[in-house]
Amino acid sequence: MSAAKRATAAPAAAVSKQAVAALFLQRQWLDQPHGRKFTPANLSAFVARTCGLQIDSIPVVERAHHLTLWSRFGVYDRARFDALVYQRRVLFEYLTHVACFVATRDLPMVRFWMEETPKRWRKRSGPWLRRSTALLQEVEDAVRAKGPLGTSDFERKGKRRPGDWGSGKPAAQAMDYLWKCGRLAVRTRESFEKRYDLAERVLPQMATPSGHTRAQALRERLLRSLTAMGAATLADVGMYWTYPGVARAEQRDGMHALAREGAVREIRVEGSTAAWYLRAEDEPALQRAGSHAQPSRGTTLLSPFDSFLWHRERTLALFGFHYRIEIYVPPQRRLHGYYSMPLLHDGHLIGRIDAKTHRADSLLEVKHAHFEDWFHRGHSAPAATWGRVERDHALTGTAQALHSLARFVGADRVKLVKTTPASFSTPLARALRDATAR
Repeated sequence: MSAAKRATAAPAAAVSKQAVAALFLQRQWLDQPHGRKFTPANLSAFVARTCGLQIDSIPVVERAHHLTLWSRFGVYDRARFDALVYQRRVLFEYLTHVACFVATRDLPMVRFWMEETPKRWRKRSGPWLRRSTALLQEVEDAVRAKGPLGTSDFERKGKRRPGDWGSGKPAAQAMDYLWKCGRLAVRTRESFEKRYDLAERVLPQMATPSGHTRAQALRERLLRSLTAMGAATLADVGMYWTYPGVARAEQRDGMHALAREGAVREIRVEGSTAAWYLRAEDEPALQRAGSHAQPSRGTTLLSPFDSFLWHRERTLALFGFHYRIEIYVPPQRRLHGYYSMPLLHDGHLIGRIDAKTHRADSLLEVKHAHFEDWFHRGHSAPAATWGRVERDHALTGTAQALHSLARFVGADRVKLVKTTPASFSTPLARALRDATAR
């Protein structure tokens, strides 16, 4: 038997799916929804633990990164967040899953992938790079002389060409490339537009090369992904940290190398035929997670772009919760609504809330509260479960979470439009009134 096969041979012992799910909740800081204080140290620790805080521009309820943080910290001061990011530089903008805030203390971890950008682009977009040499220098010189600058500071020159991306504006594409290379960095945002400056003027540490080989960078990336999830399959790892793309075979070989050196263990999970991997140092944490009668207490809503949902097949396997983002689905084909947010209660995904903030009216509209069939029938969850979920307690938690969200987005009332099943409309409306009275 080869060394690789020996390293990946499945052990006889198996761990429960509940233990893996419980550890995942802990690693994503969803064991205590709204239960931690919003501090610089906690913000940095959370974003480092999850490998990134996803950024998305859709403000139908609130920006994605704010919703993700609200799920962990509850109501907090957005202005303080902006100061921590764009003045104190606790976080910086780059890509891990996709566009994310990354903990600044993790800059060395992503520096290698920045430095490798030109090589990747020569393979992928060589013609664009060759014809854009002068443009890249022109944009970088402009930022050096006048920065910070955004794409709106540049005029469109020439027509949109095949292979163009984003707005198609050449300067915008040049700034995106220079950002991915680590030559520019986002100094701030104005009306959510990125304002770029020279990287070393934003983060002086950017002047220091990573010093990593590709093998070292991949090793750290795999280990950190496992830390963020607890135990994971190769599919989980590949879908969690996605930028830049790394071939599945290279990730598999890297995981096998970690197993041979003893940094990673392969485990078998009950009910799964896939190979699962766990950092060796996390074995005690997995055992403790499996012993908890209730690994999460509290109720919250999750942004569609929450790191807990980055690999939705994982959410289905561990929690029996089928989730799809319907923002890009034609209206007539949507099942749950445009901005449907999963509803987490005591470690169970019991439904989803399609909501919208009407800022001019100080109103949070619950367009549709759709509860899972197993929950409203009084059954146990279909996958990881910690017993039956008591309906009234869950609806009370849902109402409290909605009022907390309303306060966070600046609304002074919550309007419930529809529930599925319809029989939940009256008890949820009552819970909302009771939560208001408190």
